Amino acid sequence: MKIAEKHSKKFHNPGLIGLLGGKDVVSMPIHSEFDLILLSNEGITKQSLESLISYLGISKKTFSENILDASVKTLERKKNTDKLSKHTSSLAIEIAKVVKHALDVFEDEEKVKGWLNSPIRALNYSKPIDLFYLPTGLKMVDNVLGRIEHGVYS
Repeated sequence: MKIAEKHSKKFHNPGLIGLLGGKDVVSMPIHSEFDLILLSNEGITKQSLESLISYLGISKKTFSENILDASVKTLERKKNTDKLSKHTSSLAIEIAKVVKHALDVFEDEEKVKGWLNSPIRALNYSKPIDLFYLPTGLKMVDNVLGRIEHGVYS
């Protein structure tokens, strides 16, 4: 019976706002890409960033040092409600967009975490998460997700 229950459980994609902590954490409604620019300019909160990190399956230290190129201590000194810089906010939002796309494609949070942290042939055997520190890397990962979504061998 447990097998049947597992397969009948419907996947819930948290969406972009959910990945960033939900409506209580993200201070403005997002209806377009321009709203994402406004959110980046305003700055997302530390709490929002930590929500995103929890979906990635990596530590805060790894995210801070390898993706943000910042000390984890710098991030830990901030309060949950402190706003992050435009650059950090923009990068986090772009990462959230790619993670949302991965959740749309795989429809399973654990599969997404596994895929993001596994070497992918189409990415020259790099782990997708290792490419998140650059806009070009995020675009490459997003393109591979699009190919998978459309049934192209990747």
